Amino acid sequence: MSAKILIVDDEANTLASLSRAFRLAGHEAVVCDNAARALELAQAQSFDLILSDVVMPKRDGLALLEDLKNAGVATPVVMMSGQAHIEMAVRATRLGALDFLEKPLTTEKLLVTVDNAMKLTRLEAENRDLRTRVGKHTMVWSGEKMRRVMAQIERVAASESRVCIYGETGTGKELVARTVHEKSHRATGPFVTLNCAAIPAELIESELFGHEKGSFTGAAQRHNGKFEQAHRGTLFLDEIGDMPVAMQAKLLRVLEEGEVERIGSDKPTKVDVRVVVATHRNLEQLVESGGFRRDLYHRVVVFPLTLPPLRDRCEDLPTLVEHFARQVSAQNGWKPVPFSPLAIEALKEYAWPGNIRELRNVVERLLLLADGEVNEEDVRTTLPAKRSEGPLHTSTDKAGAGPLAQRVLAFERETVLAELERHGRHVTQTARALGLERSHLYKKCQQLGIDMQNLPERE
Repeated sequence: MSAKILIVDDEANTLASLSRAFRLAGHEAVVCDNAARALELAQAQSFDLILSDVVMPKRDGLALLEDLKNAGVATPVVMMSGQAHIEMAVRATRLGALDFLEKPLTTEKLLVTVDNAMKLTRLEAENRDLRTRVGKHTMVWSGEKMRRVMAQIERVAASESRVCIYGETGTGKELVARTVHEKSHRATGPFVTLNCAAIPAELIESELFGHEKGSFTGAAQRHNGKFEQAHRGTLFLDEIGDMPVAMQAKLLRVLEEGEVERIGSDKPTKVDVRVVVATHRNLEQLVESGGFRRDLYHRVVVFPLTLPPLRDRCEDLPTLVEHFARQVSAQNGWKPVPFSPLAIEALKEYAWPGNIRELRNVVERLLLLADGEVNEEDVRTTLPAKRSEGPLHTSTDKAGAGPLAQRVLAFERETVLAELERHGRHVTQTARALGLERSHLYKKCQQLGIDMQNLPERE
């Protein structure tokens, strides 16, 4: 794997010889002859490794190491010196240096050092990703309704049956699909996702089945589709109810034959994939209206799982709040902040149209604003005005009370929320339906107090 390396040394010959050695080995080298310029480069560009001399005029390498640390630059740094002694090496290590090399340097030693730095960086990235996944992809519950759902997950995960997950937006359908995957014998294989509502109709075939180089304008190289990427694993098709009908016929064939054909190819490729689908829509009604193929319906809805909305599982809310508070605090390096019992009760009174996703965002907002314990007043100030039960039903009481401007805002809010829900919270499609520019939709949502986090950005 090639690396981008910043070399810092006040000797021109050293810079020339080191950069030449790295380039011959396939790495990219950027050279610099002073600490001040090195700090600027490290903040402006992304490097895999910084190799710095210790003894330099004005600011030396150890001072540069301190400057990098204070500036929050996380790039691994290796120090080198022709005047090395044990005290210097110890100080460099304490300041965060990855290694300390003594001049003159051999090419072999340099390349081994780069390789070790790359491996360490990759491992640290994998560990960060793993820690994020462990917190992000954990099913949290305590009540009877979710206990029954979890029992169903345990049962179906051990099989090869196709699963259809029903639930409102924000209830955690992808999390359930991932849990099914991780509890199955395919857990060591890939888990690949595709949001059918977020991909334009003309691109979804390429996304699912792949394409050959030159098969259409812009196909600069061969692309493996989601089915091939998920070979021997699980493919999660979110919002399958929004898949174009023409595409549904092609998906049906893949499910029946167990093979895909890339666009521009006449050679089928065998795939071994378990398909899990999800939707917030009523597929049976879509079948009756002609919006969803009946034969595909019977292929994908083998084992239906229905996730209850948060307003119907309030017994889980204290556990969820604790989980999100701990997660948000850990991610931001904050001290844990408790929620008072009255604050929890106030949270239970809200209808949660955005479900678990909305709760997580509200918890983060409360932690940002909290001064000590989160209390009832904090919650009531932070939560939007109450709406009727259900995710997006228009509140005639709210819309019909108060000054005209207040009624107009209430109506606008309900209209925008309804369109977001109808289009799977896809920003571009919602803006188009409302006759707005996407930037105008963002401004409107900010004005109306609608949380726009975690929405798909694809055209």
